Amino acid sequence: MTKKSKVYTRTGDKGTTGLVGGSRISKGEDLIDLYGEVDELNSHLGYAICLNKEEELNSFFKKIQVKLFDLGSNLACEQDKRLQFKLPQISEEDIKELESEIDRLDSTLEPLKYFVLPGGDKGATYFHVCRTVCRRIERKLVKRQEDANDLPSNSTQYMNRLSDYFFVVSRYLNKESGEKENYWIPNS
Repeated sequence: MTKKSKVYTRTGDKGTTGLVGGSRISKGEDLIDLYGEVDELNSHLGYAICLNKEEELNSFFKKIQVKLFDLGSNLACEQDKRLQFKLPQISEEDIKELESEIDRLDSTLEPLKYFVLPGGDKGATYFHVCRTVCRRIERKLVKRQEDANDLPSNSTQYMNRLSDYFFVVSRYLNKESGEKENYWIPNS
């Protein structure tokens, strides 16, 4: 019988954390904040899945959760060691798959005439939360690329497309539940 490992290691008690490659850095580093936010988005998506009853969508959402975990693991690894550890990468095919899903869901919706205010169905509203967290991560990825130029391939593009996907999902869920969209109409 194998010995069960403990959840706590005490190695982070002094404010550092280990990267996948073995080096230790401060938990206050922007990189740690960045992959922590990817983890946060994954948790938000997990909650959104609980609110949704459509199995086909939930199956795709779970694929996205895996991709987010892939991204987080790459961010938690030194750039020069990502290939050595054979970490799964975000591919152009992953981005195309998101685009295909956006197009599929969007084809069922009325064309947009105004900005959509978050609201309506609980699930739809929560996908707006996912969308905004996703946009925050995208901004931080862009900043990281400008500062360190060490991002995993396709990460910024994937997050950009993912936030678009979450927007379309929120519209789709409102339509499916019969909830009316709320629009921002200036000067109305």
